[in-house]
Amino acid sequence: SSKIRNLDVQRADDVAVLEDCIDFSLAKTISKTEEKQERGSLPGCLDDDIIPSTGNEIGAESQIRFLKAKLRAVQEELDSVLCQCRKKDDENHNLKSRLKDTEEENTRLQRTINMQHSQTEKYKMLSQEAKKKSEGLQQEVTSLEKVLQ
Repeated sequence: SSKIRNLDVQRADDVAVLEDCIDFSLAKTISKTEEKQERGSLPGCLDDDIIPSTGNEIGAESQIRFLKAKLRAVQEELDSVLCQCRKKDDENHNLKSRLKDTEEENTRLQRTINMQHSQTEKYKMLSQEAKKKSEGLQQEVTSLEKVLQ
């Protein structure tokens, strides 16, 4: 059995192990599961959930190969999900950055609008004052023309 176990460990080397997870160790998880199975503390229905009904008819080596293949598939799926998660995190970070830039631009444009609005009001008042002055001067010109005639 130690010979088979060494072969199992050698075969398990080609399984992708997550390095991103801090407390996750595939080897530890497998060894804990094997220990529980040897002690008989695993529930009897565990095989029913993982190995199809024909699993009872196949040998231990075939079951191990089947479980390792299933483990690789789950590992690949997990890697794919993690990759998608990282992409979404990057996209989220980029969108947050764009949002911040847009909010800053909006604030800057709002200040510009407020400044232009106050300048417009100022020029309206200056224009009204100039118009009144012009009307006053026009009346004075008219009255001087009458005096000259």
